[in-house]
Amino acid sequence: MKPIVRIHDLYVARVVLVSVLAVWVVLVGLDALMAGVNEISAVGQGDYTYMSAIAYILQTLPRRAYTMFPTAAVIGSLMGLGQLAATSELIAMRALGLSRTRISISVALPLLLLTGLMIVNGETLGPMAQRSADTMKSAARSSNMIVGRYSGLWAREGDTFLYAQSGQERPGGGRDAIELHDVRLFEFAGDGRLESVAHAQTAEHGAEGWTLRDVQRTWFEPRAVTRTEALEEHWASQLDASTLAASASNLWRPRYMTASDLRAGIEYRHRNQLDATEFEEHYWGRWFYPLNVLALCLAAIPFAFGSLRSGSAGMRLFIGIVFALGFWLAQTQIVKLAAVYRLDYRLAYLIPPAVMLVISWSLFRRRSG
Repeated sequence: MKPIVRIHDLYVARVVLVSVLAVWVVLVGLDALMAGVNEISAVGQGDYTYMSAIAYILQTLPRRAYTMFPTAAVIGSLMGLGQLAATSELIAMRALGLSRTRISISVALPLLLLTGLMIVNGETLGPMAQRSADTMKSAARSSNMIVGRYSGLWAREGDTFLYAQSGQERPGGGRDAIELHDVRLFEFAGDGRLESVAHAQTAEHGAEGWTLRDVQRTWFEPRAVTRTEALEEHWASQLDASTLAASASNLWRPRYMTASDLRAGIEYRHRNQLDATEFEEHYWGRWFYPLNVLALCLAAIPFAFGSLRSGSAGMRLFIGIVFALGFWLAQTQIVKLAAVYRLDYRLAYLIPPAVMLVISWSLFRRRSG
């Protein structure tokens, strides 16, 4: 009985794997380098030092690897197959009776393995490390602020502690504006005694401080506990809204969440009649991630049997970049149009890889004819 995986499959898979890994390292390194340059502007804010910036970049590497993998896969595949084409090894394989489909399967083997690893990374290490990096950065820039994975956001001003379950930034005339949801204020006396606990549905930051809406406050007196309610209260706080906004955006950025967190966020917003568009966009993007990788690479493979055989490494790199960039631009625009016209995101994410697969199939037929 002949083995399912033959030696030529392993050989093609090894060449493609080495090429993809090399391109991947370069792309992630460039992305990290550019991010490091941007982080320099934050050095000096609070306790945020150059070593803190380096630690931040290192912790974001798993997330950057996840983001860069589709581009590295298509460029690396073309570089590896181009190398085999340039040395006439693909011609030799074809002369032995190997079909283009069989060679494509050999290319897909390492890509399936790496894609599986990236899916696991995107649901575990990537978001966890990114959140840890954001927490470290926020804590270094402001000693009175803590961003927790499961505990929301905590901030302190004097003897008052603020807790917010969720929040979002709002555009506001060039100023840092933020709206927090499900807010609690714990106010302590100078001797450490809890004076009051206030629960507000929302807290909005404006030019004159914070405005609390739908407030229920409990007062703890030496011999009694009283409760008051107000539709609106003003909180004259000097809490740094810019740092709080940055921390809140880091905590609740949908693109850095796991699929389960995104799903929970969608359900929460639907229950409370809030806009869940951004969460749905990234949620379905996670589901179509593996299809995007395979569609991109399969659409590019036919070029290895034609123009790449006599082309240089520069041509292979150029074709790979064109495929990756064109696919990314097309999918981004289609997804944005889906958001504007309230179309199903599943359809928006399905169209680009489907078009790529049709292109791949037609090119295979033409080159086989």
